[in-house]
Amino acid sequence: MAKHVHLIGVCGTAMASLAGMLRTQGHRVTGSDVAAYPPMSDQLRAMGIAIMEPYSEKNLDQRPDLVVVGNAISRGNPELERVLDERIPMTSMAALIHDEFLSGRESLVVCGTHGKTTTTSMLAWIYEVAGNRKQETGNSDGAKWTPSFLIGGVAENFGTSFRVQEGTRPFILEGDEYDTAFFDKGPKFLHYFPDAAILTHVEFDHADIYTDLNAVKTAFKRMVNLIPRRGRLVAFDGSENVTECAAKAFCTVERYGFGKDSYWQAVDMRHEGVVTTWTLLRGGQKFAELSLPMAGEHNALNATAAAALAAGQGVPVEAIIEALATFKSVKRRLEVRAEVAGVTVIDDFAHHPTAIRETLRALKSAYCGRRLWAVLEPRSNTLRRNVFERELVESLSLADEVVLAAVFKSDAIPVLERLEPEHVVDALNAKHVPAVLCADADAIVAEIAPRVRRGDVVAILSNGGFGGIYTKLPLALEKLPKAVAHS
Repeated sequence: MAKHVHLIGVCGTAMASLAGMLRTQGHRVTGSDVAAYPPMSDQLRAMGIAIMEPYSEKNLDQRPDLVVVGNAISRGNPELERVLDERIPMTSMAALIHDEFLSGRESLVVCGTHGKTTTTSMLAWIYEVAGNRKQETGNSDGAKWTPSFLIGGVAENFGTSFRVQEGTRPFILEGDEYDTAFFDKGPKFLHYFPDAAILTHVEFDHADIYTDLNAVKTAFKRMVNLIPRRGRLVAFDGSENVTECAAKAFCTVERYGFGKDSYWQAVDMRHEGVVTTWTLLRGGQKFAELSLPMAGEHNALNATAAAALAAGQGVPVEAIIEALATFKSVKRRLEVRAEVAGVTVIDDFAHHPTAIRETLRALKSAYCGRRLWAVLEPRSNTLRRNVFERELVESLSLADEVVLAAVFKSDAIPVLERLEPEHVVDALNAKHVPAVLCADADAIVAEIAPRVRRGDVVAILSNGGFGGIYTKLPLALEKLPKAVAHS
């Protein structure tokens, strides 16, 4: 029966995707946020879902049948307070996904500190290609491969972050280790009960909710413990933390990576510009020659994990090869936002020093010989803290020029825990890596626009809007043709 479902915090990537999923099921959907912001606000409006802003008790005057409380919502939010006062039925995003969409389906979950959005997108595209190939040959079971999916970003092959198919087809989910709601502090992925899963990396992250690495590992161990004996876990072979988390699995565990003893081993990896090719071995025997139109060893590892899980679930190797060769990445993952007067501006969703390191390594490989700028906004709850200051310096030192912005909403971080960008800048300069600190996006644009030259690559690293720098910098470059034209 159709219901009126209201989502508090609807402009988050996962919440907006859930809103769309509910809409496809025939429910009436409304949502609210402190302020509507793209890209998800654009996606919501395109689906005809009303966004109420800002938060207000009045947004619940029509008394919805169910309220979904986003994990960023805490006590004191006026809508949440009315929900509690009037006992309007409420739930979390992850719990509703389980109850509404996963029953009777094969749940395939991609987890890990890094790479899960890209890997989930790859896995969904592999299944999509498998379904299309079957249907093109007149095979009636092609539809069984066509997946439902929920991804924490916009997958460019699909142009969306979600899709819901009818029937018992597989549901492919990005399994987020962040907490679920103010009333459920466990990670979201514990609601998804995977039939099979990928575990990419396990590192200390989300310093706002996890006290240390052991707490993070405990969360992933609990996820592994949910996989049934008949299931499978595809786990990265290059991490002791992953090994520890997978050690007590009751299901089959298949390791992937570069280790000679791994069941899925990537060998003979080659990088040519933005294309990566390699040979994938399965149990020591050649499985496939793979090609991916993305730079970076980390992306090849993501593709290897997706290929391994899909193959183990019965997806034909031909579909895997075709899908990876035609994969178009995810919005905000090494996304080229502009090319102006010979300067390439790239957007990447940086949230952790390891992710920054892999992004810069990939760009140095793809744009070999070109000067690389790293422009970082410390915005994630991990980067805003000083816990990884040394690792951040090491990662940023891969760039030729570094520009740091001030810590986003620094007042929300206790002084003793807060990252001091000045320390990072000083450490980089001591390593002979030119680095400067700027107050905001406008100051950064004013700083670097006159200094860039033809052939430079500017990597903008942030998991947020970064003051509109993605459009401000290209516009500034267009106005300074002489400054960027010299070599």
